[in-house]
Amino acid sequence: MRSRNIYLLIFILALFGFTLWSIVPLDRNVFGRENLRYGLDLKGGSYLVYQADLTQIEPGTEKEIMDGVKGVIERRINALGITESTVQIQKHGEGYNIVIQIPGIADIEKAKEMVGLFAVLEFREQDAEGNWIPATGTVNGQELILSSQYFKENTSVGFDPWTSEPLLLFEWDETGAQLSKQITTRLLGKQLAIFLGDNLITAPRVDSVIEDRGQIEGLSLVEAQELSRLLNAGRIKVPLGKWVDGEFQPNVPLYERTVDATLGQDSIQKSRLAAEIGIALLVIFMLAYYRLPGLVACLALGIYGVILLAIFKLIPITLTLPGVAGFVVSFGMAVDANVLIFERMKEELRAGRSLAAAVEAGFTRAWTAIRDSNITTFIACFILIWLGGELGALMVRGFAITLLLGVALSMFTAITVTRTFLRLIVGSQVVTNPAAYGVPLSTVRNTHNDRLCW
Repeated sequence: MRSRNIYLLIFILALFGFTLWSIVPLDRNVFGRENLRYGLDLKGGSYLVYQADLTQIEPGTEKEIMDGVKGVIERRINALGITESTVQIQKHGEGYNIVIQIPGIADIEKAKEMVGLFAVLEFREQDAEGNWIPATGTVNGQELILSSQYFKENTSVGFDPWTSEPLLLFEWDETGAQLSKQITTRLLGKQLAIFLGDNLITAPRVDSVIEDRGQIEGLSLVEAQELSRLLNAGRIKVPLGKWVDGEFQPNVPLYERTVDATLGQDSIQKSRLAAEIGIALLVIFMLAYYRLPGLVACLALGIYGVILLAIFKLIPITLTLPGVAGFVVSFGMAVDANVLIFERMKEELRAGRSLAAAVEAGFTRAWTAIRDSNITTFIACFILIWLGGELGALMVRGFAITLLLGVALSMFTAITVTRTFLRLIVGSQVVTNPAAYGVPLSTVRNTHNDRLCW
């Protein structure tokens, strides 16, 4: 038994050493993770909600289409190097919304550009009055607008051999090739303009029929590279915007909001202060009421906190303000398990059991209560995670995830870490006075003198 406890102690200390190394300092690069990830409410950023226009798609394919839209937006944002964003599908009545959170970007207009909703190049021609109107053609009896949605996802950046100006090189898919052939045939000797949103990029003269591939000039190198990445990330198959009085307004958010980073920093500081006060009160209570076991519980709690922070960093978990609350609550849950164990130990000591027997009986008799209470907490967490995902309540989901991880880890620290420390202390007979375990000697019944071999 003693050798097993020593092996467990070595494992616990090695685990603690690794996790402590991985989080100190927090910006240390470990397995590609450089820091804790903070959510929108702590880091600041942009929050966008768009409605999807599903009127032109085949009934029954709405969920599949929305999953595709979500994937495209995620790839577009990730292509720009943003790894902490969140994209959610939200069912709203008969329709669907897309909820987008981009931490660290407080400029709402820049956030819209990063999402790439406006990264659709549209080809336009001039009408009789000289106004630019969409260039259209007919494919399978349907009139279509020529745009970058018919690009193959293999655009690249090249350079003009004469001027060294950057070029966006693209290829048409089958539909785009038909449209391009019709339109360039019609516009020979005339201008065909290319717009990004409402901004004119270039308006070259059509000198020959273009069918398979083409190039776009007039972009800076950075613009061409970013646009190429966005276009290669995929195309959004349905318009996104909002419905107003039965009319769909594309590219207009249903809801937009910015969160000031200053508010996020203030929230972090206040959360940290609240956590420090709460943990300090816990330590004082455990030391005053449970004495030596309370000290052991505090040491186990420190190991618990370090391992949990390492999990948040290495998985990684995005911490929101409710997530921080779940982290603090999980500390209380971790202490709760120790309280159940120590109360059982005190009952055994008062009954006259030896320290070794009281420790074993305390853990054995408290285990069922710890197990059942944590199982009910797990069930509640899973329900909150599911509901948070279905309803788009990301804050609720963040709270549930951190609480779930914290409670699961607390079972390890309470049953394994605390137990190992107490077994080694009692087995070495360094402290044998029951008063050190929160039980005055005068309250101990001297009816048993059993000993447990270690």
